[in-house]
Amino acid sequence: MSKTNPGNYFEDFQVGQVIRHATPRTVTEGDAALYTALYGPRFAVQSSDAFAKMLGYDRAPVDDLLTFHIVFGKTVPDISLNAVANLGYAGGRFLAPVYPGDTLSAVSEVIGLKENSNGKTGVVYVRSTGYTSDGTEVLDYVRWVMVRKRDPGSPAPAPVVPDLPAVIDPQALGNAVPLLDSAKWDNDLSGSPFRFADYHVGERIDHVDGMTIEEAEHQIATRLYQNTAKVHFNQHTEAHGRFGKRLVYGGHIISLARALSFNGLGNAFHIAGINGGRHVAPVFAGDTIYAWSEVLDMAQIEGRSDVGAVRLRLIASRNQPCTDHPHKMPDGSYTGDVVLDFDYWALMPR
Repeated sequence: MSKTNPGNYFEDFQVGQVIRHATPRTVTEGDAALYTALYGPRFAVQSSDAFAKMLGYDRAPVDDLLTFHIVFGKTVPDISLNAVANLGYAGGRFLAPVYPGDTLSAVSEVIGLKENSNGKTGVVYVRSTGYTSDGTEVLDYVRWVMVRKRDPGSPAPAPVVPDLPAVIDPQALGNAVPLLDSAKWDNDLSGSPFRFADYHVGERIDHVDGMTIEEAEHQIATRLYQNTAKVHFNQHTEAHGRFGKRLVYGGHIISLARALSFNGLGNAFHIAGINGGRHVAPVFAGDTIYAWSEVLDMAQIEGRSDVGAVRLRLIASRNQPCTDHPHKMPDGSYTGDVVLDFDYWALMPR
């Protein structure tokens, strides 16, 4: 009997199946520093212990997306080792701050299955939850991924497609942030004079800057999260695949676009919820990523006079500046340069 792990194929999943993922991961200050080196985020709460403590945090929490990627990485060997593509996200909530020294682990539940018409692949829907070692839930989210079948001739399961929310209720988004002393929020130190009341629904913000992806960077990033998906690392096998080269992990694009969004959204310091997200097109080393955001909604959170919630649609494009806000064609299809469409709630001081 082989002692190696070939990963799960579509036939190996069952609705209701619960998977406890291996390798708990203690988050260190080194992880946070390397994350900054890879993407260059400048949000003050996650950058400065002094700034965070002044507002009411114990110290600077790690970047929300670093938490997301570490939890995501735990799930890959069991969920998406044999994936063709990660298709989307929904229903994500950041439930508690994560600090250096916290240990993260993950559990996933299979909540849907649907074989594709080609009989060679199927879509697996999972809800994954990240915990600290004391049982505190820090993150949960749904993703769906296209997974290869081991045997195209095996019978298809009865299709189950979960009913997912189009948007997270903003009233459920304040728990991951302590009650802040917003009078001590220093706009000079945060890098932006614009707070919650300065934004309006329908506003579009070109984040102006671009960032080119180097081959080593996206591989280091994916290793940082212990994401074992072979499509990101193995040029020997991927040279014979659909694209002839390694794919950049989709989460790498989310982090790049989020870091770029600082220019225009410098006080949107916390990702509170993920309403939906789609990796529209593949990205490769050498591509330059640009980003723009649209304000979709504004919400006051009951009992919170310190922060408000801003619903943002973050669009990332490849090798195309966002001066003209590329998004969709008249027929509803994406323009060819769009690689990410990410809908999320951010908290911002009032």
